[in-house]
Amino acid sequence: MTYRVGIINVTGFAGMEAARLLWSHPSAQLVAATGRSLAGKKLREAFPHLAVYRDLVIGDEIEDDVDIVMSALPTAASAEACAPWVRKGIPTIDIAADFRLRDPGAYEEWFGQPHPAPDLLEQAVYGLPELNRDRIKAAKLVANPGCYPATSLLALAPAMAEGLIEDSVVVDAKSGVSGAGRGTGGGFAYADVNEDVSAYKIANHNHQPEIAQELGALREGPQPRVTFVPHLVPMTRGIHATCYAPLRRDVSRDEVFRLYRDFYGDAPFTAVVESPPHTKHTLGNNMCLVHPVVDERNGMLVVAGVLDNLVKGAAGQAIENMNLMLGLPQDAGLNIPAVFP
Repeated sequence: MTYRVGIINVTGFAGMEAARLLWSHPSAQLVAATGRSLAGKKLREAFPHLAVYRDLVIGDEIEDDVDIVMSALPTAASAEACAPWVRKGIPTIDIAADFRLRDPGAYEEWFGQPHPAPDLLEQAVYGLPELNRDRIKAAKLVANPGCYPATSLLALAPAMAEGLIEDSVVVDAKSGVSGAGRGTGGGFAYADVNEDVSAYKIANHNHQPEIAQELGALREGPQPRVTFVPHLVPMTRGIHATCYAPLRRDVSRDEVFRLYRDFYGDAPFTAVVESPPHTKHTLGNNMCLVHPVVDERNGMLVVAGVLDNLVKGAAGQAIENMNLMLGLPQDAGLNIPAVFP
């Protein structure tokens, strides 16, 4: 059986990346795609790198019969587009941030507006299979993680679940320019970002409560305190998160490596690596690479994590979730090596 997929907003970076990955999927086919600014154009005309889709036309709405829908619209607009599909019982994946925070009050606090579909929040499942695989399999609405939170959570989850670290963590993260999205506007031109590194939304980024919420779900007690500082670096793709947390007890490097490797033993797309990973090690693929280190002098756990913000951090993760929701092998269509150099 081939499942029919619809993408809402194929014209954004995440939407077009999902289309690229779906082309080689063995059991799913992109049959419908929307795009607010390019409706009426063939996908191959709008994006020549997707010329393999010779006849697919970008529409205003998804009018075909589909088995699953992915929305890559901006936050708030995405919830409005997802809600009708969820209410019809069609499995839906929101790549935006609308269903990640479970508390509608937290959504309003961090995004500055009431939630567009608060009645759906209770059924939304946070779409990180390393933590929620079984729940994703049974879900009709999946909230795809943010790219920064996916990296940070995968770097910290084993230690938090084991009770190895204190409840105060620091995440120092860097992102390529594509993380800002295709329609962001000024400030991301070559002349702006080349030869430059800058922090932004320091301790006030909307991914901060997402990280705290999902770390808190790993053990009993109050949510951990998360200090999150993102940086923009002059590259197209990639997330690099260096995460710091005080250790509750003395622990060896070997013990931490065993803990991490056991935790991710059945995770096809998270690997615990011996050397500090580079963002290029995950360019174009669906892997997250995690490297934990024990700073014995200072009693700290330091973990570096990397992934491609458009694949494991967005479209690839959406397809991984789609596979689980449809009962397909988790790695279907995603076993691809990184691009190098």
